[in-house]
Parts: sequence; C-alpha cells; structure tokens
Amino acid sequence: MEGVIFDVQRYAIHDGPGIRTNIYLKGCPLRCWWCQNPEGIEQKLQLMYFEFKCLHCHLCASLCPKKAIEIDENDVHIIKREICDGCGICSNQCPSSALKLVGRRISVDHLLEEIKRDTLLYDASGGGVTFTGGEPFFQPEFLKEVLMACKELDIHTAVETSGFVSREILSSLMKDIDLFLHDIKLIEDEEHRIYTGVSNRLILSNIRFLVDSGRRKDIIIRLPVIPTITDTDHNVNGIAEFLASLKLEEIHLLPFHDVKEKYERLGMPYKMTVHSAPSQERMKEIKERFEEIGMKVVLYG
Repeated sequence: MEGVIFDVQRYAIHDGPGIRTNIYLKGCPLRCWWCQNPEGIEQKLQLMYFEFKCLHCHLCASLCPKKAIEIDENDVHIIKREICDGCGICSNQCPSSALKLVGRRISVDHLLEEIKRDTLLYDASGGGVTFTGGEPFFQPEFLKEVLMACKELDIHTAVETSGFVSREILSSLMKDIDLFLHDIKLIEDEEHRIYTGVSNRLILSNIRFLVDSGRRKDIIIRLPVIPTITDTDHNVNGIAEFLASLKLEEIHLLPFHDVKEKYERLGMPYKMTVHSAPSQERMKEIKERFEEIGMKVVLYG
C-alpha cells in the first residue's frame, strides 16, 4: 500500500494536543480560492519553479525525457505541466535547486518508520500524529492503513479535514481517529459552491453525523478567516448558529495569508483578489461572537 505525501512536519504544536508529527497528504476534492497549501490540491507529483534561483544553464530542458521544459527566445522557462510525469530528473540535477519536485510516494511501512521516530515526544507531551493536506480522506485506503497501524502502537491520531467525504468512508475510518480538526468555511451553499467548487451540504451533514455518533468532544472546528468572503457578519452569524445548535465546544480561527507566489511557482491560477490578512480588530470581533455562544476560541496568527 502506497500513498502520496508532500511534507512531514515535526515538532508541530498547533494541530492537536502535545507535540505532533504532521503528515501532509496530496489530493483534495475542493478548489478553495484561498488554499494555503496549493501543492496539496493535485495528487500527482508537481514541479515548483523558483525563478530567482535559476542560473539559466538550461540543463533541465536538455535532461527532461518528456521534453516538458522549454526555453523561449527571452530565456524564460516554460514547463508543460500537462505532460510532466514528475520523474524528478530535472529537479535532482538542478545545480541551484530552482526546480523542486513536490510530493513523494511512500509505503505505509516507511511512513510508520518516520512517525515512530517521535514516539518519545508523543509520550512525554501527550502528542501524536496529525494527517492533513490536501484532504486526507482523498486517499482513504492509505489513510486507513496508517491510522490502524498508529492505533496498534497507541499513538494519538488527528485528521484535519474539509469534511467533504462520503459517509461510507467516514464511518469506516472514524473509530481510529481520536480528534477531528473539521473545517467549516461558508454556511450558504451557493457561496460555498462559488469559492470551493463543491456544495457544503455533505460537509454540514458529516459534522452532525459525528455529533450524533457521540464524537462531539472529539471535534474542533476550524474557520479560515478570509476578508470579504468568510469574515462577513452574515457568514459568521450563520456558522455560530449552526455550531450552537450542535453544542460544539471549540473553534480555531485561521487568518488568511497571501500565497500567490506558491501558485505562480506551481503554474496554477490564483483567483484571490484580496491579498491582505484580516485586521486584528476583525479577528477579535469574530472571536467574541463565538465566545458569546460559549465556545472556546483559539486565534492563530
């Protein structure tokens, strides 16, 4: 069993209790305009091009077996991403690391070896492993195998999810998940479709399902605070009413950060027209709104 990941972050302290190892899985069914990890959207391996590092030696173009890299008359590198197969030959040989291959295929056993390296930290701090992305449930069979192995080792597990996952998959994996870091973005279905590409009906239904399954205390809601999109009074009040009806206890507010350069380096379109983080005053106002319904609120910078 193999999966595709794009990062392993150690000593993480914001994605569940204690000191954690964050595993970033590639692939996501959503297309959020503000996605902070665009390298996690596609499951395939991708090239990132850091133009400021480039020596313009043209070695990459000469090495590529698919001829997926061309140099135009202005010495500009053109990456034909539709034919690049992520072999990594160009990035491995790039003398200045201007090309970076994002993503790697890894077996369950090899990933477990990486996770087990921090077992002493988990035991000392009450930590564990957090699966994020991307959308971890996008690779359900791989995720299930790793989750089951972690539980056999008595390692605490958390999954950061959009909640856009079939009930069948969620039901089959939930017993091996100790904590759900569950996104909620937009309460209105039409707006959710515009800004993420999918309906929010399944997402809201899955939150209710987890609560009805006795997992209320194992859910932390995460709200990305996106100026003019998710931070409106209408959206914040609607989400507050929904969460109050379910008596959920904790929410994390994640402020938007502009990552336009990441999209450019991946050759991906960037739809955001807002490029500034929400003000501290607005973050405080939203925090107070959720405190009004009795929730514990954690602010991130």
